[in-house]
Amino acid sequence: MKHHILHGAGLALRPALLAPLKKCAPDALQFLELTPPDWVGVGGRVGQDLQQLTQRYPSVCLSQSLSLGGPSALDPDVLRDLRVFMATHNVQVFSEALAWSADDAPLFINLPIPSTQAAVAWTVARIAQVQEALGLRIGIRNVAHHMKPLQVEMNEAQFISAVVRASGCSLHLDLHALAANALRFSFDAHAFLKELPLASVDYVRVGSESPLLADVLAHTHRRVARCVDDVKQLDLEAVAC
Repeated sequence: MKHHILHGAGLALRPALLAPLKKCAPDALQFLELTPPDWVGVGGRVGQDLQQLTQRYPSVCLSQSLSLGGPSALDPDVLRDLRVFMATHNVQVFSEALAWSADDAPLFINLPIPSTQAAVAWTVARIAQVQEALGLRIGIRNVAHHMKPLQVEMNEAQFISAVVRASGCSLHLDLHALAANALRFSFDAHAFLKELPLASVDYVRVGSESPLLADVLAHTHRRVARCVDDVKQLDLEAVAC
């Protein structure tokens, strides 16, 4: 099963950035982060412009539409479209939100998965289905949420660790989401990090939490790819070009 590791700093690509990047891409740009709803099914001139960029830069697919923790069957059409999109644009890394985001229909929100052993087994089985459908090892990503799960047998960091260990997937760490949850639910973000399987981290999304980033990089070194989101200098350079 394929698994790639990106290096350096990347840019969360939005449609509004296509034109500036065609004219002048920042020298520091080393890969692109693509959110499927922005791009899957897009054709015409926009699709051509996107393909020119993805031919130049390696890409990661940042998804939150599969509802890994949800009760309904995984959507084979969504998985098929994702696989075609990833092949078209040579996407090397796939990141999925560790959340429950759909039942019989999309919920348009990331809900926390119950932190139970049964939920670990359920989620691990779903990850296996996704990896088989996409033909590569995926990464699961912590997300910001607005409520705690009602069923709790372990804390969130322990739940994430259990899923990573049992599934063999990698951990894609969103520091912005971690900092937001720490503030919302009053827990120590640095203590949370210490409970995570940092050896399995191979992708980091960065907001403005530079102290947290230092903690992660101290344990992961050069294996980690950083996606610099729109509050960071790379995006500002892209818009200014």
